[in-house]
Amino acid sequence: MSIGSSYPVGRSTPGPQPARPLPHPRAVAPLGLRLLAASLCCLLALTLTAVAFVRTYPGQWLDGALLPRAERGGGYEQQTVLVGPAKTVLAGFGSPTLLAALLGAVLLVGVLRRRLVAGVVGVGMVLCAVVVAGAAKSALPRPDLQIESSTTHNSFPSGHVAAATALLLAFMLVLPGWARRWLAVPGAAGVTVIAAAAMIAGWHRFSDALGGVLLGVALFCLAAAALAGWRGDRDADGGPDGGSLWRGLAEAAVGLVVLVWALVVVVPGLAASVQRGALVAIVAAGAMTMFLVGSVVFLVRSADFAVAPSGRRTTQ
Repeated sequence: MSIGSSYPVGRSTPGPQPARPLPHPRAVAPLGLRLLAASLCCLLALTLTAVAFVRTYPGQWLDGALLPRAERGGGYEQQTVLVGPAKTVLAGFGSPTLLAALLGAVLLVGVLRRRLVAGVVGVGMVLCAVVVAGAAKSALPRPDLQIESSTTHNSFPSGHVAAATALLLAFMLVLPGWARRWLAVPGAAGVTVIAAAAMIAGWHRFSDALGGVLLGVALFCLAAAALAGWRGDRDADGGPDGGSLWRGLAEAAVGLVVLVWALVVVVPGLAASVQRGALVAIVAAGAMTMFLVGSVVFLVRSADFAVAPSGRRTTQ
């Protein structure tokens, strides 16, 4: 009896089979393309806002209903004790010294975080926002549609609000991802204060404030797309998944609630000192600012614009 006669003695046994590749996850567009698409969406929204509020009867009427013209002088300055503080805020933010200091802070953070190129781009983004807003106000005609609460003076978009939005997002270019999330809510609140001051002082209408935010966000997406394409940046997680998306939405909802609560309750005398239309305009401008800022912060949550000493891109 031969031992093992039932076994294939001498035959080659199959070796370990190569592992099958795992199924590829859903393809995600590069970060630069997503940012470019977001910029185009903001530019489209900016154009539609300009057409709807500047060129149409319902838009001009809505602007006038939210922020009615003053009985004396025919301007849009609101009848409230907050006019003085609002003008003080606008004069302070419009100071060349303060603006230069804030832009210098962007560059300083960029140097310290090895994001000097991003800092330079951020400074250029703020200056571009001011120039584009001024050019648009000069180039866009505002037709006289025979609306009692409207004038032919064009103030779309607000240069103050565009500069404030661009300045906030310039810091987003030079800060790491975790710091961007902490800056989003107080930064959006700061932009809302500038927008509210511009509307209370009668410098701008509601549509002007909304246009300024859209212009700042559009320029940020263009700048971030250029940086992402130049550095070859990609999201560390390959794009948003279900968990991160819901977490981002929850954070945005909490930030929006906190912002509205701060506007209505914390700001001394705001709800009691302004008319209902102005309060609606301020809250709506704050909500849109929080939504747009939160959206772009979520979009670039893991993008990295840092440069290591060797010249290679670092990771967060």
